[in-house]
Amino acid sequence: MGILNVTPDSFYDGGRFRNSSAIMRQVDTMLEEGATFIDVGAYSSRPNADHVSEAEELQRILPIVELISKNFPEVLLSIDTFRSEVAKQCIATGACMINDISAGHLDNNMLSTISELQVPYIMMHMRGTPQTMQSLTDYNDLVKEVLFYFSERIALANTFGITDLIIDPGFGFAKTVSQNFELLHKLELLQIAELPILIGVSRKSMIYKTLDTTSEQALNGTTVLNTLALQKGASILRVHDVKEAMECIALTEKLKD
Repeated sequence: MGILNVTPDSFYDGGRFRNSSAIMRQVDTMLEEGATFIDVGAYSSRPNADHVSEAEELQRILPIVELISKNFPEVLLSIDTFRSEVAKQCIATGACMINDISAGHLDNNMLSTISELQVPYIMMHMRGTPQTMQSLTDYNDLVKEVLFYFSERIALANTFGITDLIIDPGFGFAKTVSQNFELLHKLELLQIAELPILIGVSRKSMIYKTLDTTSEQALNGTTVLNTLALQKGASILRVHDVKEAMECIALTEKLKD
């Protein structure tokens, strides 16, 4: 899953893809390098990111969805949003999947909307909001609580008739660096949910803070953690660098031959 942020303040690529030619080049590159999905987001969920209104999120994202759908009609577009109205309008414009950082917690209409739309739904583990999550890292047993969170959200989604689900443990969301590594270390335990697991560690602070570097210099670290995640049961890698992620997948698949 290739990441396309169309926000001015994302932690790695903020502001980089704000005109149609840059967006088209990036989508073309990611598809050429092997991306199955393109995940488009117009609301930065980095820690302490500025809040953006629903109207502004729609104004940012709808033209991009329309542009990509028109020029790449076969593309599988995922929409990174926690708002049901954004989800609804983007699916109507050509997207086919919703990636919700809040698993429905931040919009009470999200699950009913997904049920109505009948599209795949990625639910992520997070506490609070992007503005508050870094103060909500007190867990008695991190992995147990993440599993309980998913069991509750999956059961609730099922009551809406939603069964096409993917889970994302939410690296960096309401978790410290050490908690992120604990979660990765025990990632195989999430397979108990019997659902595909999406992993998003690409260029995140758990890498560059550990290595005392920057997000720009975190590609090698991303590759290492993506490889470990695949070995521990990850089904989808959400990344900024598709070519390198595809190489991880190809090499780890050879271990299964």
